[in-house]
Amino acid sequence: MTSSQRSLDIPGAGHNAPIPLGARVGPLICSSGISGKDPATGQLPADPSLQVRMAFANMDALLAAGGATLAHVAKLHITLKDNAAREAINTEWLSRFPDPLDRPARHIVLQDLQHGMVLQLEVTAFVTPAL
Repeated sequence: MTSSQRSLDIPGAGHNAPIPLGARVGPLICSSGISGKDPATGQLPADPSLQVRMAFANMDALLAAGGATLAHVAKLHITLKDNAAREAINTEWLSRFPDPLDRPARHIVLQDLQHGMVLQLEVTAFVTPAL
């Protein structure tokens, strides 16, 4: 990422619309909706659990593209099509944030999603020097 670049993208995981997967302005990273697309194929897996794993992996890649780590995440907003995927979400969440005293805020909203998506993630991160 160059100092003049605001848009963040992950090849194969982005949107069909002309919007970036995320943006970094100063120390702030905000994502657009991050789906569970497989970046290798650009397709959504049919398996809901695999979509969840891919969405979290795409979030990780977006954070890295913006110079952030999971330690910089302030909030994760999840739009979920069906509560049946909550167990898979919690598995990925706990693997990334195992310490209950060191987790970002999280909010889940149930809503119908298009194109076979099971979920979308929206992440907000604030990149600061290591403490």
